[in-house]
Amino acid sequence: MEFIDLKSQQARLREDIDRRIAGVLDHGRYILGPEVTELEDVLSSYLGVKHTITTASGTDSLLIALMALGVGLGDEVITVPYTWISTAEVVALLGATTVFIDVEPDTWNMDATLLEAAITEKTKAIMPVGIFGQTSDMTAINGIAKRNGDIPVIEDAAQSFGATHHGVKSGALSGIGSTSFFPSKPLGGYGDGGALFTDDDELATKMRWIRVHGQEKKHYHPIVGLNGRCDTIQAAVVLSKMTIFDDEIRLRNEVADRYIERLSQCRADFTMPVLGEGNTSVYAQYTILCPDRDDIQARLSAKNIPNVAYYAVPLHLQPVFADLGYKKGDFPVTEMISDQCLSLPMSPYVPVEDQDLIAEALA
Repeated sequence: MEFIDLKSQQARLREDIDRRIAGVLDHGRYILGPEVTELEDVLSSYLGVKHTITTASGTDSLLIALMALGVGLGDEVITVPYTWISTAEVVALLGATTVFIDVEPDTWNMDATLLEAAITEKTKAIMPVGIFGQTSDMTAINGIAKRNGDIPVIEDAAQSFGATHHGVKSGALSGIGSTSFFPSKPLGGYGDGGALFTDDDELATKMRWIRVHGQEKKHYHPIVGLNGRCDTIQAAVVLSKMTIFDDEIRLRNEVADRYIERLSQCRADFTMPVLGEGNTSVYAQYTILCPDRDDIQARLSAKNIPNVAYYAVPLHLQPVFADLGYKKGDFPVTEMISDQCLSLPMSPYVPVEDQDLIAEALA
């Protein structure tokens, strides 16, 4: 049983992927080649945004966004402690301070009711994360940011790209959207990659400079940048996957619906994912909460059913962020989720028979 079944997807696309990669090998422009420009155009059209800037990874995307906003020493960036480390890591890399706020107990995304109290005169950006496939309450977050001096909002849509919030696609819900093409993501490549989205012409220009060492034109570097360019072969792979992306979102939701049906019948003490108001999900993972997680993991593993407890140590308790001064108990909802979360096999191609086996093992 596969935890994330990429083989079935590859079989579906193999001929098209081979053709696109062969095209890259033929023209030989392996960095920022024509497929990169084509992918940026396709993604801009898909989201309805003016600019897409592809990058070398989702982490680079977040870093470039913060650099374009001028985030640095003495600044604060508000995000959540229940996420992959990249979200806070990029803040630390720039010498700024991460300010955590807790997540909602049902959607497990940023609790917008806690946001305003965390804003100070040092707040330079807000970074909500679309955990496990759905967005945060971006309507509320954007409203609070606007009322408090129009603070920039960077949507970390690495797991929620393809989802919607009140009909608007994730990635297009704030001043800057960011995503990742890591292979396990709903829209992934066959290596690292990422992208930024914005309607702001000035920010788009600056982010394009930053991803090529701060270069405006050949041999002319007006700002400090980094090597954040997208590989052409990765762009070719993602272009192929875009041709079936909407169908895969439909299939992911069918898998999620089957999980809800089967798991609600076999256990009453599981907490299943809840969609926020106006949200759809791409179910990057299918994650449940279970009070006896260790026992359940052991039971699943004994039956060779793959499972993962993502973010079992939340960011505020990671040694690398000890200098922020947070302690156990500061974010009770995050800590409860970290203690109980369990992700089950999830992809557009999970067989019904596998879900029956999983439900049987959990009963």
